[in-house]
Amino acid sequence: MRENWRSKLSVLAGASALALAAVTATPALADDAPEASVEVQLPVDVKVVEGAAAEPGPDFPFPADGDETTGAAVAVASAKAAPPSGTCLGATAAYGSNGCFQHNGDIVWAGDTQKDGMSAAVGVYTDYGRAEEVCVNKLGVNTWATCNKDYRETGNVRLRVLRYDGDTGKFYQPEAWSGWIPVDGKF
Repeated sequence: MRENWRSKLSVLAGASALALAAVTATPALADDAPEASVEVQLPVDVKVVEGAAAEPGPDFPFPADGDETTGAAVAVASAKAAPPSGTCLGATAAYGSNGCFQHNGDIVWAGDTQKDGMSAAVGVYTDYGRAEEVCVNKLGVNTWATCNKDYRETGNVRLRVLRYDGDTGKFYQPEAWSGWIPVDGKF
């Protein structure tokens, strides 16, 4: 009888531990506002690259002929263009930031989704030892920025999406990681 009681107690203790782990390890969703900014330490030698406004592509709605659109308005509109969904792999999101990798052209996309004074940041790691780089979108809320890179075609990249404070040069959680993405786009 005593053995039966101990086995029931150990099962209950294990289930309780598993439930606690699930509750405390649940990552923040992309739209959940963080309770407080938690700084993330990146290596001091990490290269921070400022992303450029996205180039208009086939998915970008150009103004109709005859519209009086200034160059500045086209630049703002192109910054708001989203990455091409068919070729952007490893889509990853955390509060205020989205990121993905476009394998044809080795382009890292960083999207800023919150008006909070911070920028979207997408860190890129490789499986072959290339130094980490971070693509930062300083274009403002509801925009996408691109960082055009050249990765080894036989390698894989992994994205780390988080927030960046340009005034302090610090990175903040919540963050999210993608899985490994083949640079050539072939899974």
